[in-house]
Amino acid sequence: MSALSFLTANSIKRATSTLSFRLFRTKCFSYYSTICRRNASFAFPSINPPRPKKVPFKVTAHGHTWDDPYHWMSNVEDPDFLTHLRQENSYAEAFMADTCSKQRKLFLEMSSRLPAKISTPPERWGPWLYYQYIPKGKEYPTLCRKLCDDQKGWVKSIQNFVKVGRTEEILLDWNEIAEIYGYVHVGTCRISPDHNFLAYTVDTVGSEQFMLLVKDLRDGHIVLKLEADAVVSLAWAEDSSTLFYTISDKNQRPYRVLCRKVQSNDDTLIFMENDPNFCVDITCTKDGKFITINSNSRTSSEVYVIDATHPLDGLRRIHKRIPGVQFFVEHHYGFFYVLTNYPTNEAKKLLGGNYYLAMCRVEDICSTNWQNIILPHEDTSLQDMDIFNEHLVLFLNQKGNSVICSIDLPMDIKCKNVMEIEDLNPWFFPVPSDLCQMVLGSNHNFITSTYRVVLSSPVMPDVIVDYDMSKRSLSVVHQEEVLGVAGQALSNSWSLNINGEELANIEAHKNKPHIEGLRDLKDFSVAYCCEIKQVVSGDGVRIPLTIIYSRGALRNSQSPGLLQAYGAYGEILDKSWCSDRLSLIDRGWVLALADVRGGGGGGSSWHKCGSGLQKMNSVYDFVACCKYLVEEGYVHKDRLAAIGYSAGSLLVGAAINMYPDMFCAAILKVPFLDVCNTLMDTSLPLTILDHEEFGNPQIKPELESIMRYSPYDNIAEGLCYPAMLLMASFNDSRVGVWEPAKWVAKVRELTCTNCARAIILKTEMSGGHFSEGGRFGQCEEKAREYAFFMKAMGMLDNPKE
Repeated sequence: MSALSFLTANSIKRATSTLSFRLFRTKCFSYYSTICRRNASFAFPSINPPRPKKVPFKVTAHGHTWDDPYHWMSNVEDPDFLTHLRQENSYAEAFMADTCSKQRKLFLEMSSRLPAKISTPPERWGPWLYYQYIPKGKEYPTLCRKLCDDQKGWVKSIQNFVKVGRTEEILLDWNEIAEIYGYVHVGTCRISPDHNFLAYTVDTVGSEQFMLLVKDLRDGHIVLKLEADAVVSLAWAEDSSTLFYTISDKNQRPYRVLCRKVQSNDDTLIFMENDPNFCVDITCTKDGKFITINSNSRTSSEVYVIDATHPLDGLRRIHKRIPGVQFFVEHHYGFFYVLTNYPTNEAKKLLGGNYYLAMCRVEDICSTNWQNIILPHEDTSLQDMDIFNEHLVLFLNQKGNSVICSIDLPMDIKCKNVMEIEDLNPWFFPVPSDLCQMVLGSNHNFITSTYRVVLSSPVMPDVIVDYDMSKRSLSVVHQEEVLGVAGQALSNSWSLNINGEELANIEAHKNKPHIEGLRDLKDFSVAYCCEIKQVVSGDGVRIPLTIIYSRGALRNSQSPGLLQAYGAYGEILDKSWCSDRLSLIDRGWVLALADVRGGGGGGSSWHKCGSGLQKMNSVYDFVACCKYLVEEGYVHKDRLAAIGYSAGSLLVGAAINMYPDMFCAAILKVPFLDVCNTLMDTSLPLTILDHEEFGNPQIKPELESIMRYSPYDNIAEGLCYPAMLLMASFNDSRVGVWEPAKWVAKVRELTCTNCARAIILKTEMSGGHFSEGGRFGQCEEKAREYAFFMKAMGMLDNPKE
């Protein structure tokens, strides 16, 4: 379901030593093999790797100076750099030449599991049923709608919407844009309140400089096209003709809010954020009564509200910004609901700056006269909220597990000023006991009692579930179709988890919720195992590690393994179903996903403990998970690989510098590796914002911290490094294409010459930070990655397949 993302909801140790720029220069010996892996297993190209020029350049900070002879690569307009990237692509192609047959085989496997047509079930919003599908043979989705047949009722319309004699309207076809430009990335889509206009942003080169278009859905004409500015977020006023949007500065920081009538060429400036540490986002409350302007740093926020009925009457600020304090606002019949970690006496029992929910009347929004404080229970953190005509939905983290509950509105709150969620008779949504991932549906319709969620796990294809908050029942609407997979098991043997209580025998349980469609669900837990282990990191903190393998193919202490982590920005690592993984798992691989600190899943404190001065915790956690896989017999000690995306590559690169002999192979995709130099250059996009996440090198203790883990600055000289595939995009505005290029050049220069021949760089000369491929393009990319791992481990011609 990842390809159909439009209907997804829009719902961060102080170093005391002196500067040390080669903390990991010396060998970190362990029981892992230190034999040069290039002496066996696979062949090298007949050509040698490129050798880029070196240009003297010195970097100075806090009285210390060091050389960076590959700094010249940061000038992407240098003809020598373009020539070098093409040479690297040629070398990478030559290195991978003997994997072509394997890539084709893997691609056919992956694509054969995809149904001819992929679609989402319709979701009602106003008088329309909105849905998406990927047409047969196409790469990208199409956004469509049909009028709902109200004569038959909502449920009947959902069941029979294909048969209803209504004309399908195609609102937006990603494939048409891709055919014209060769690349498509749709950023934001917003339907007007009267359903007559579609406002959307699109990037056609990969630079994330989105242009704004408004389409009249009544005749299909584009009535507004704004190409000059980088547009990020959108919001409609209640009149459906006034559109608010944000634009970015030269560093891709959204900083201005503008307003325009659809049929006009004139803009009105509504708000401008001058602090370079803050970005501006704009959205509507669920009921459409207010527009909120949110000015956010990584850790702080300030919110303004605009009356959507009178959009040009000015804005009101909820509360002045306070470092480390955030506010999120919704509206419900004259009351604002504020999700915040603002420190008050009532919320002092919450640890680590966790969030609580407060209420206030609309007329009191500019004061701190908040009432009816709602606190989460002990061992539970409040993550987010949503609101409907008759229900409040709360998203919780309970001991590392995601939990959703609904509370009936209006609440009976006359007797208490401070209460806990349990005091409000919440309904906790039942979920499968082995659930790993919950993704929210779009849930645009304010006047509904149904809440849509996508449930998934590494052994269960995505399931779309509708929770009826009035009846406190659930129904399974749709499950992702997977073709050609053996070992299917009906899910009537499932158990459910309701607020931590497991119902092992659903049918026999006297208080079982009313469930429709559960018997028809399928998972693959008979053939594949998904385990969640708690790995003890160096400081004693337990790190959740999800391990997936084939029950029939696992070989104790002999299996190859692949570990992935991210660990930044409080983002939760994706652990949903992915059929592509089966091409490794069925060959006996063990796949593991590490929820290291710095990521999400454990509340705000989990993020804080892996960011800034404590970023090394993320690296230590990752290394601990690597060792666990080997020591517990899941993976052979010479067959461990790692993969990292963007900031996740920082972990992999740092771990390789510390323990190069621990890995057989690694893939680093659009990798953040030259951490110190990037954070020192405030002219680069997002750098100033990232100071809160990784540190500011202009501050000495923070520079010391960065230089402990920065992959580019800690390469271990003279040692054998694993085979590595680095993947970059020339138009990437988030991580400069020069970062992986510099890393590859420096690793080849400083480490074992023979091993360095197995380090390759592939640069996509068009496209940006996010993969440009559709569903088949993603299969091709994954097939290339898996073939690289198999080559690095000498498994291209495995007779046991």
